[in-house]
Amino acid sequence: MTLKAIIFDLDGVITDTAHLHFLAWRSVAQEIGIEIDEAFNESLKGISRMDSLQRILQHGGKGTAFSDKECLMLAGKKNDRYVRSLAGLTPESLLPGIREVLQDIRAAQVRIGLASVSLNAPTILDALGINKAFDFCADASRILCSKPDPEIFLAACQGLNVRPEEAIGVEDAAAGVEAINAAGMLSVGIGNDLHHAGLILPSTRELTWPCLSDFWASRHHPDSNR
Repeated sequence: MTLKAIIFDLDGVITDTAHLHFLAWRSVAQEIGIEIDEAFNESLKGISRMDSLQRILQHGGKGTAFSDKECLMLAGKKNDRYVRSLAGLTPESLLPGIREVLQDIRAAQVRIGLASVSLNAPTILDALGINKAFDFCADASRILCSKPDPEIFLAACQGLNVRPEEAIGVEDAAAGVEAINAAGMLSVGIGNDLHHAGLILPSTRELTWPCLSDFWASRHHPDSNR
């Protein structure tokens, strides 16, 4: 079977905006009497804005304290603060090795997709100067179920016109790796504690085209010497 597509998460894989998310969520949480730290913020990786808010409210013992309208206002406030912080992103904000691997995947004539639950993904890609590197970006606003549900990866596969079993997904969050696996794709995890990933790499520096193609070959040609 031929590898036809590689589908990336955004935050923590293409660029690192996790700290910007944390600062925005922390400021909103503090205003409603909830304290969160960066360790707790790790549990918000890869999930949607509203799901993140619900986790924060549950964490602070206020899971039912706010109406749906108030929750939307809180999430909107967080997003406004986060979007303002994105003004500092530039092409230099790409994580190590990402520009090179995108170029090499393109040269190998393999399609490139994005499966991010961030509604700000287009803004971020523009700021990074890589919006044209992707053949298809799944529209997070159309996704009903957040990761670990595979919906967004399946949507990316559909948009790229490939079957899930013809694609590799790249994630830095446990929920994202679960989503890739549930979609029926091969999974690459960036970072620690991603034991369910088919391939685990310590950082994006090791995320190269030879690494990805060898991983694919090893799963489809188990007797190969590659």
